[in-house]
Amino acid sequence: MTEEQVRRAYVSRAAEYTARLGSIADMHELDLQRISAWAEPISGPILDAGCGPGQWTDFLHRHGAEISGIDLVPEFVETARLRFPDVSFAKGSLQALEVADGSLQGILAWYSLIHFSPEELPSILAELARVLAPQGRLLVGFFDGKAGESFSHAVTTAYFHSVAEMSGLLRDAGFDVFDVETRQDPGSRPHAALSAIRR
Repeated sequence: MTEEQVRRAYVSRAAEYTARLGSIADMHELDLQRISAWAEPISGPILDAGCGPGQWTDFLHRHGAEISGIDLVPEFVETARLRFPDVSFAKGSLQALEVADGSLQGILAWYSLIHFSPEELPSILAELARVLAPQGRLLVGFFDGKAGESFSHAVTTAYFHSVAEMSGLLRDAGFDVFDVETRQDPGSRPHAALSAIRR
């Protein structure tokens, strides 16, 4: 899917999405633990890449992280700024980040890559690698399943990615994966999270 198609799909349901999934109280306790533990050793700027309505950005900000958020959907950015005025949010594309080479120490890409097919991911991951400093940390959350299999996500078409596939794509983009989590919660699609370091 094109970014414009994804943007339009989320624009039409941004308020509904925020109401259902825009609060940290709605997030899984294991995700809270994983994301806070991932960010804790990072000293320096972190980008929440695809921040949605900003709940994870604010969560890490309140835990002391130097973090900002970007999202493709203007409605999400406006909502995040209203809800969390102490945090910086901007409209932006993962395909062309307005960030200097090697200037970040961390990137959180929590379910923000799910609308990209396996063929589209290499250029996205290369862009994330470009803006991360050597030894910078990346955390990716996604739906675990058969690599490249599409499904009807609540908002618009999304893709499953296997751990092996995502790990290989990250290695090819210049990352070393150092931690893998998979989980199957009742009533939810299988979850995976990969932590990686920029070589």
